[in-house]
Amino acid sequence: MTLRIGTRGSALALWQADHVAARLRETTGRDTERLVFTTRGDHILDRPLSEIGGKGLFTKELEVDLDAGRIDLAVHSLKDMPTQLPPGLVLGAIPERADVRDAFITRVGEAGAVPASIGTASLRRACLARRQYPDAHIEPIRGNVQTRLQRVHDAPPRRVDAVILAWAGLSRIGLLAREDVTFTAMDPETWIPAVGQGALAVECREDDEATLEALRTLHHEPTARCVTAERAFLRAVEGDCRVPVGAYATTDDSGRLTLRAFVGHPDGSAFLREDRAGDDPEALGQAVAAALLSAGGDRLLASLR
Repeated sequence: MTLRIGTRGSALALWQADHVAARLRETTGRDTERLVFTTRGDHILDRPLSEIGGKGLFTKELEVDLDAGRIDLAVHSLKDMPTQLPPGLVLGAIPERADVRDAFITRVGEAGAVPASIGTASLRRACLARRQYPDAHIEPIRGNVQTRLQRVHDAPPRRVDAVILAWAGLSRIGLLAREDVTFTAMDPETWIPAVGQGALAVECREDDEATLEALRTLHHEPTARCVTAERAFLRAVEGDCRVPVGAYATTDDSGRLTLRAFVGHPDGSAFLREDRAGDDPEALGQAVAAALLSAGGDRLLASLR
């Protein structure tokens, strides 16, 4: 029986769907069919995500058809997914995570210069950038990876000195080979990534045992434990695209987790960070959230909503 895979139509989304399809054919022998969707987040490119609804803008249309049985699974970037899924839908697999880092991208020869303008639509990246470059103008930019990357070469006034993108996305579609820009990887210990950054999520119906069985061949439990801690943190602070929030979990050989997380103000003026270790992903995420909220994060977040 053919597995029908739903995806958005960007180059990155198509790569992710084709990657999952190839893995499924390899591990299960099942045929696959790709169905492409356009989401509300793809339609609205002239406003920041924080103004139009945030997470869920890139998943809802796929989830409607998934729930209706018109597709069997949907492939997402995990960082785009809300922490609460619609009733009846589950994450059937979280494959092994790719690089979690952000890339700071400049024109060749300008990597060490202090940028006057930085392009990003992410409040998390804006907060971190303003802390590192307090005098830089943050230009909100939307669009696919290629469109945003091109902004460093656009003619004024669209031109910016730097853009910030996810390293994993650039790697997946081969853009790290470009020689007209310089890519600088940001240390995730200090430049904390988005929740779930670098990870894929494969969503399916919770009662579809055949698809769930097929997806078990793709699941990577260490990655799942890490992103579960990150998503538990995000859920507990009720983070959304209106709030600069980051979280990054790692696991050692014994399975013990370390979670680093922050909440901040978009202008970088406030920044609260907490690092903790633990064994239970959900409990660790909730504990880190509680620590940040009690340290003043509750008042900070309330001021931004």
